[in-house]
Amino acid sequence: MTSTPIADLWTTLPGGAGPRPEAAYRLLAAAVEAFAERGYHATTTRDIATAAGMSPAALYIHYPSKAALLAEISRAGHAATLELVRAAAGAEGGPVERMRRLVEDFTSWHAQGRTVGRVVNYELHALPAEDYAVVAGLRLDIEREVSGIIADGLAAGLFEVAEVKTAARAVTSLGIDVSRWYTGRSSESPQELGRRYGELVLRMLGARP
Repeated sequence: MTSTPIADLWTTLPGGAGPRPEAAYRLLAAAVEAFAERGYHATTTRDIATAAGMSPAALYIHYPSKAALLAEISRAGHAATLELVRAAAGAEGGPVERMRRLVEDFTSWHAQGRTVGRVVNYELHALPAEDYAVVAGLRLDIEREVSGIIADGLAAGLFEVAEVKTAARAVTSLGIDVSRWYTGRSSESPQELGRRYGELVLRMLGARP
């Protein structure tokens, strides 16, 4: 993969899921690449199995369907993002410092993990209803963490925004969109882009010294 190794995400799955067999990781990595390149609906189970060096029948030993692969990828990606956001929100410092860290980490993660990021954020519509509900809950938790920092900044007179929820969605949308356009040929490193986005978001929130 051109981004975060797929196995790294699985330690953050809700419920503390254990490691998967090596063949399952190969299928997950192949599915991520295929979904990101072709889209979920245009990808077949044969495409995924072939890219993983396996037969189509072998895929069903590990996953009952293509939808199950997408669901696991989406849960893992969102769980990893939530962990990152919670770490920033719970870090030392005031609202300005915590928001800066959150945006820097959130942005650089979506640049480094851009392939996974494209799948988990832009193939949501393809999830079965039950799996979508799980992912929607994770996304709401992420939004709440961001909203909490903004609310703290407002209460301290450090931020100036008209509506907290709208501001939180604007903050996360900026970082998420990085996974759509960032490539290995981009002129900025993920870390540099994160620093620049951090400054941009603070200005957007009306941050005061």
